[in-house]
Amino acid sequence: MSRISLGVLCGLAFGALDTALMIPLSFADKRSAMLGAFIARFGLGFVICNIRLPWPGWATGLILGLLLSLPDAIITKALAPILASGAVGGLLIGWIASRLDR
Repeated sequence: MSRISLGVLCGLAFGALDTALMIPLSFADKRSAMLGAFIARFGLGFVICNIRLPWPGWATGLILGLLLSLPDAIITKALAPILASGAVGGLLIGWIASRLDR
C-alpha cells in the first residue's frame, strides 16, 4: 500500500472515530464542530503516514499528534480531551505507518 493510500485510510478512520466520539456532546454549531474535527484528524492521519523523520514511527506520530492538535485545543479551551485524542491517535497511526512502511 502506498503512503498516500495509507494516509487517506488512516485519516478517514481517525476522523470518523474522533467525530463519532463527539456525537453525544453539545455545541452551538454541532455540524461545523464535527466537520472541523473530522478535517483536523484526517489531516493528522494523512501527514503522519507521509512524513519521514529520523525517529521511531510511534514517536513521530505522538509528537505530530500533539503539535497538530494544540491549536484546536487552545481555541476550544478543551486541552485535555483534544490533546489526549491527538496523542493516542498519533501514536497509533505512527506505529501502524512504521509497520507498513515499504
